[in-house]
Amino acid sequence: MRFLLLLFLLLSLPGFSQPKVRIACVGNSITHGTVLPEREKNSYPAQLAVLLGEKYEVKNFGKSGATLLRKGNLPYWTSTEYRQALDFQPDWVFIKLGTNDSKPMNRVYLKEYEQDYKDLIASFQQLPNRPRVVLLTPVPVFSTDSTGITASAVEKQIIPAVRQVTYETGCEVINLYNLFLDAPELVPDKVHPNVEGTARIARRISEFISRKEETGFDLIKNANLTTQRFNFYGFQGHDFTFQGHNAKIVTPKRAAPGHPWIWRARFWGHEPQTDIALLERGFHVVYCDVAELFGNDEAIATWDAYYKLLTKAGLAPKSAMEGMSRGGVYIYRWAVRYPDRVAAIYADAPVLDLKSWPGGKGKGSGGPKDWETFKKDFNLKTEEEALAFRGNPIDLTSEIVKAGFPLLHVVGDADEAVPVDENTNPFEQKIKAAGGQIQVIHKPLIGHHPHSLPNPQPIVDFILKATGF
Repeated sequence: MRFLLLLFLLLSLPGFSQPKVRIACVGNSITHGTVLPEREKNSYPAQLAVLLGEKYEVKNFGKSGATLLRKGNLPYWTSTEYRQALDFQPDWVFIKLGTNDSKPMNRVYLKEYEQDYKDLIASFQQLPNRPRVVLLTPVPVFSTDSTGITASAVEKQIIPAVRQVTYETGCEVINLYNLFLDAPELVPDKVHPNVEGTARIARRISEFISRKEETGFDLIKNANLTTQRFNFYGFQGHDFTFQGHNAKIVTPKRAAPGHPWIWRARFWGHEPQTDIALLERGFHVVYCDVAELFGNDEAIATWDAYYKLLTKAGLAPKSAMEGMSRGGVYIYRWAVRYPDRVAAIYADAPVLDLKSWPGGKGKGSGGPKDWETFKKDFNLKTEEEALAFRGNPIDLTSEIVKAGFPLLHVVGDADEAVPVDENTNPFEQKIKAAGGQIQVIHKPLIGHHPHSLPNPQPIVDFILKATGF
């Protein structure tokens, strides 16, 4: 106690200052800010320094044209900036390399990319203060030219390699690729973000550094699960069987306090950008396959047992529910049964009236086999009984409004399989008529696919707000 008092008095002395947290930004011209006006002020490391404030020292170690590959035409390994970054003895290292490795002269060595990346990471991790190393995916390339920096190589070769390295090394990762997919105007020369674009990068890194986190939480161990491990975009996935159903859990690198989670109802891994973004922020992602039961009593009973397992092991009492397409039926029927277990609903091109799909009783062609499965699931003997079924989400709007959890729908206005006029539009009207609130993001000229948003930030912001993060 006396020591703590003396320490407090020492820290209170005029002129005494704690050492600043040192952040090294390693990269190529995008980090360096080569094409920016007043790069010393407008590069993302410079803007990051302003956002973080005086307790941090941010240094820009970007080298224009640099490759991660040792055999690349301008390897970062041989640069003065690399040696300076090591000498800086950073507490954090953010690495953004790979764009120049997509050039034809460098692509021939891409088989060596992962090992070279691991070696670069190790060279920082072996420093005396053991810095946290965070990998940044390249931003998208909006050019169709394949004679230089090549978009397809960045997307299909570089980024998967970055995620594999992330998985194998345990390093953290920030997905900048999807963060720019909706904003080509922020990359006017097709490769380098402008000042507004570098500000977007700086904000994301600042959020990452500043977020609250918890170490030591192990959901898999707490739940006493035996699993098969897999790589989920750089994060640790766990595959196992639960009561005869396939189940999956993906764990974040570091859990957020309170252990928030998102529960995907159907179509595991499809358009995963929201799940990836939440994993970066400390959420767990979970799944339990109850296809094709359409949220009947059997499905809900299985989920009930799964929920109890997960929450007993430490996940938050309420989850965000994610339902794509027919998954909308599942999440709303679950939410009506257990409203106290739901923090928010994110429904994407959701089926809300089974007469629309799979029934095909309106504009859409429906799915005759799935219609028969639905009838069997709910013990509906005749077509008349199926048409009179009142367990659709669109029939449950008063209970949904009463539950009070926030709602977000993302829909394609040209959806031919699950017509918006038969699902989200009347559902939205009924929710509002009952005094509830719902946010709907419309995608003009988009059909049933693709789901989600190229940049999932609006969905992520909705879930973060609903769960208190």
